[in-house]
Amino acid sequence: MELLYFIIIGAVAGWLAGQIMKGKGYGLVGNIILGIIGALVGGWLLGFLGITIAAGLVGSIITSVIGAVVVLFVAGLFK
Repeated sequence: MELLYFIIIGAVAGWLAGQIMKGKGYGLVGNIILGIIGALVGGWLLGFLGITIAAGLVGSIITSVIGAVVVLFVAGLFK
C-alpha cells in the first residue's frame, strides 16, 4: 500500500512541478518518475537545509513538489 501512495504522491508532485515550471512536464510516466526523484531530492535538500514541512500527506506532496521543481530546473539546464 505504501508503494501505491508513493506513486500517487509522485504523480501529483510531478504534475504540479510541470505546471509550476510552465509546461516542462514529461508525460504521465515521466511525471511519476520525476515526482519520485523529486521526493528523494526534496527530502534530502530540505533535511540538509534544516527545513521542516508539515507531516502527513500534504507535507509529502509539498516536499516532493519542491524537489521535482529543482530536478526540472536542473534538467532544463542540461537540455
